[in-house]
Amino acid sequence: MRTKDRSHDRGGRDDTPREPWSEIVPGLWMGGHEYLAPDGGWEPAIVADEFDAVYSLHRRDGHGPAPGVRHLWLEVPDDILTAGQITAVEHFSVAAALDFSAGLRVLVRCRAGMNRSGLVVACILIRSGYTPADAVATIRRRRASGALNNEHFVAYLETGLDLAAQLTALGSVG
Repeated sequence: MRTKDRSHDRGGRDDTPREPWSEIVPGLWMGGHEYLAPDGGWEPAIVADEFDAVYSLHRRDGHGPAPGVRHLWLEVPDDILTAGQITAVEHFSVAAALDFSAGLRVLVRCRAGMNRSGLVVACILIRSGYTPADAVATIRRRRASGALNNEHFVAYLETGLDLAAQLTALGSVG
């Protein structure tokens, strides 16, 4: 299953984010580099200094954040991940979870704020005590009903990223 560009095919559907970022739980935000505007067109989501730390899973010049804002970046596809990519997402998620637990205002973003950012935000929620199912449901309720529509990402969360990476390396998942 390839999901990389599906966000742009959603048109006016209600399952697509209509704001640049959404607060999933207090202090933890999920967003994208673009979002669906009321007129149905895609608008850029440009971060300034609204957050203390920004974790990006997609990069686009001119989308911030402002100088002085902690910004970490990891490029991974919105698709089946390799074992190495799953491990990288796990480490990235741990760093974001540490900033979140330290009380920083954290934004996790990808292209449209649907899948890659959802994977990392769900990992943070799971580290905070949520079950995988509750993490996914919370994200879909707070960001968009179509969030985390990448079934592979949901399977990684249900399996646990560490085990998912090991199984993927063996050729058993993905």
